[in-house]
Amino acid sequence: MRKLTLIAVTALSLTACQHETLADATTPFEMQSASAEYLTASSLPVTTVSGAITSNTTWSGVVELDGIVTVKNGAVLTIQPGTFIKAKPNAANTATGVLVISRGSRLDAQGTSTQPIVFTSYNLLDGDESTTAKPGDFGGVIMLGAAPTNKPTTTVIEGLSGVDYQYGGSNASDNSGILKYARIEFAGYDLLAPNSGNEINGLTLGGVGSGTTLDHIQVAYGRDDSFEFFGGTVNASNLISFASDDDNFDFDFGYSGTIDCALALADQNSTHSLSGSNPDSNGIELDNDGTGSSASPFTHPVINNLTIVGAGTSSFGALYENAIHVRRNGKLTLNNATVTGYPVGVLLETVSGAPVNLSDLNFTNVQAFGYTFNYASLVGSTRSALTVSGGTATTLNGGMPQPFFNSGTVDLGSRNCGNFFASWTKYDFSIVE
Repeated sequence: MRKLTLIAVTALSLTACQHETLADATTPFEMQSASAEYLTASSLPVTTVSGAITSNTTWSGVVELDGIVTVKNGAVLTIQPGTFIKAKPNAANTATGVLVISRGSRLDAQGTSTQPIVFTSYNLLDGDESTTAKPGDFGGVIMLGAAPTNKPTTTVIEGLSGVDYQYGGSNASDNSGILKYARIEFAGYDLLAPNSGNEINGLTLGGVGSGTTLDHIQVAYGRDDSFEFFGGTVNASNLISFASDDDNFDFDFGYSGTIDCALALADQNSTHSLSGSNPDSNGIELDNDGTGSSASPFTHPVINNLTIVGAGTSSFGALYENAIHVRRNGKLTLNNATVTGYPVGVLLETVSGAPVNLSDLNFTNVQAFGYTFNYASLVGSTRSALTVSGGTATTLNGGMPQPFFNSGTVDLGSRNCGNFFASWTKYDFSIVE
């Protein structure tokens, strides 16, 4: 009898009753298991890769990243469907197992719905029942491009240093490649490392242009943000952020792309980031830049068909901050969204205690529930209820039959616009045989 059980944190409990295949968007489902995939992959030969990739390269099977692997000098990295990528364990508080696609190079990673490309914990692929996966086991995936940002083009992406990691430019249609049908699990830079505040996310996008394809990507149990967009114009579709430590979706430095079909689903037993001693996890965090300047282009994503689900009780909801936090001169266009399970549904804030500017929001059919406020403004240190054109209040369940991960069988009903519960996704990372 072999048993490998994932524990993201001590309190995490994912039970064997969660193994079931989904039917369709209107049928209640139980969490899909990764068991068979990991058991198969753990017996395969491993290819270790390190340093720079400067010519066209193809990966398949199981690939181990030793430190930071950088695709540069215009090279193209092709990753075959069904490939597993893991990190080689390294020194504590060191960014390890990081894949970087530098400006001018490209990624061609086209998984399929039945053979996704999986970036995951080495502890899920070692065949050792005594090891467990945890956030930070894999460093993360970083794509850098030459699309506009509101920072100098010599700006280096968070978490790294050196000219190979600069991003931004003037080519809005820049192409950094394709990432499709992929999962990024247990990623992120250690938030407790000496340079905390300069983290690596599950998927980091710096100055990535609209010629790039991002589609059907799930980031699960990250140690920092699941997705962070530093400027750029890249569009994306069918994004899932599950059980993130910090923000599910983070936008700054002039990002101006469109995202179609996005889901943020919380696991109340995951790790939770703090600012001082206060909760700091948001469904969306959005800034123009760190000071709230008027630097151009403004951060202004367009998001269509968004669902953000936090915790099903106010006590666990208190582990989080806001479902959507627009601040520091950021702007947001949001069409057809439901957010619930956070203390505040939508919080609007500017800079230096100035009054909020409702023109920063362009909402159509947005439904929000918050345990304290559905919609609120933050002026100075005072939160007040806010009326937002195009935004209405909803109930805790937001019209969904049962949206909360920790409350039994999840059923989002018609909110499954991105086929979020099909075979390529995974919500149960325990392995039981």
